Amino acid sequence: MVRNGWAVTGWGLGYAGFGLGCALGGARLFGADWPGWVVAGVGVASAAAGVAVVRRERARPLRWLLWSLCGVAAVGAWSLLMDLVTLLFGQRVDSVPDAVERALAALGAVLLARAARGPRPGARGGPADRTERAGRAGRAAPAPSAAPPVVQLAAWAGTLAFVPYVLMKLSWALGGSFAGISGDQMYASYVGNGSSGLWLALERRGLDGTALLALLGVFLLWGLVRPWGQVFPRWTLLLRGRRVPRWLPLTPALVGAATLAPYGVIGIGYLTLCTAGVTRIRLGEFASEQSALEIAWVGMCGFAGYGVALVVAARSYWRRTGA
Repeated sequence: MVRNGWAVTGWGLGYAGFGLGCALGGARLFGADWPGWVVAGVGVASAAAGVAVVRRERARPLRWLLWSLCGVAAVGAWSLLMDLVTLLFGQRVDSVPDAVERALAALGAVLLARAARGPRPGARGGPADRTERAGRAGRAAPAPSAAPPVVQLAAWAGTLAFVPYVLMKLSWALGGSFAGISGDQMYASYVGNGSSGLWLALERRGLDGTALLALLGVFLLWGLVRPWGQVFPRWTLLLRGRRVPRWLPLTPALVGAATLAPYGVIGIGYLTLCTAGVTRIRLGEFASEQSALEIAWVGMCGFAGYGVALVVAARSYWRRTGA
């Protein structure tokens, strides 16, 4: 569609401008100077692809290019969720340029995907395009449905993978110990790291911010696989009974999946090497390698299990709600 092409073109120019500004202005991305030029190149290529969509260039090669650029943008958006969590509870991000790049890359991945999977690129509103739009407009939205059993099994696996992580974090918040680390020690580390007043207030009341986010994540996961995730519930008053816009659950699902799945899977690979003695884990604030490994294994297994389940559930939700 023409508007998808113009959206990709506009985003590409903005992304290229941001990358060029970082490269020429000395703002380092991901701790190096050269990524700014890569961002600029991806932006220019995306802008050109957007123009090609508008001009109705050859469909198949163009869609391959759009999907390839979408994959690159998705990689550039990696760990955006971590930035959002840090901003929420720490009132800051580790690097402003990195956070801006990830947010722009996430937006670009969505726009490029829409352009790649839309109707034939660049239709200018001709008869075929109008027929396509009329057919979609007249097509009723699919009835709310549950995901296939195998997808729901993945949701159960993702939920159970997060249980040890939630218990570990709540144990510290309630003053207990885990892996030789007491709740008071963890609280002192939060204070030393500059955690926000909200985070510290939750910890003092026996609640951990990341544990609460994990519970919200599980709620999102089951909303993606059960029919109630497609219709607003009764307590939403004016919205009750109406269909949930697809973007509402899919946006956090895709951001979470793009961050947690690779983070957890790669982390498990790293921890396997550490456990086998091939390399040594960085201790950070922990007193011993054993403590660091125990805590890291709990976290990475939770992130990997939930992240992969979120990928499976989001794909199922996308397919089941497509009109």
